[in-house]
Amino acid sequence: MNVSTLKRSGKPDLAYVYSAGAEPLLMFCGGYRSDMQGTKATWLEERCRARGQAYLRFDYGGHGQSAGLFEDCTIGSWADDAADILSHINPESVIIIGSSMGGWIALLLAERFKEIAKALIGINAAPDFTDDMFDKLSPDQKIALKRDGFVKVPNQYSDEPYHYSQDFYDESKAHYLLDAPRTAPCKMRMFQGLADNVVLPEHAAKIQEIYEGDIETIYVEGADHSLSRPADLELIDDMVKSVSAL
Repeated sequence: MNVSTLKRSGKPDLAYVYSAGAEPLLMFCGGYRSDMQGTKATWLEERCRARGQAYLRFDYGGHGQSAGLFEDCTIGSWADDAADILSHINPESVIIIGSSMGGWIALLLAERFKEIAKALIGINAAPDFTDDMFDKLSPDQKIALKRDGFVKVPNQYSDEPYHYSQDFYDESKAHYLLDAPRTAPCKMRMFQGLADNVVLPEHAAKIQEIYEGDIETIYVEGADHSLSRPADLELIDDMVKSVSAL
């Protein structure tokens, strides 16, 4: 598929791939340091194209083929990126699907676009993950963060260490969602891998507790953080078809 570019004044250009088709549009929001070439993003695109459903995947600023420096970006700027892309496509209805951090972005986006959000699908969704992220820093890492304003943390999903800054953490607090009871902005279907050691099942339970409304959590036996085994992908696509038909 050809990659398009959304040019914005004063903001990084954003790379995206849009496949026209029947609505509701399925919009995929990727995770922290992930890009739109990932397994789930491209597999779901193939499925949507095969059945003629509109589909959208994109890269946040500082990710993949989009412009901008990762270190300059925040939860708020990535939420704005998602909103700008969705506004640019301008569908009449949308199902927003978000993986890991993308689940946080998806929740913020659904709240912002309540009038067109038909459903939200979370995949090991990680709203407010920055709180846990900074709690888990070692004493030496916390010293480095205070001294340098940032710390680099090795992780199992990337060859490049994650770059965490104090400014990133402080900005993220303005977008916390699990600090008070909330009403689901649309139908919410949340997949949680029981073998996920990054976003623990307890986090999914907290989302279920915080949000009131049409929300269901589906715990997947043996699934890790990626939730991208063939059987996992089929489960996700079955849910997409189910909520698309509602």
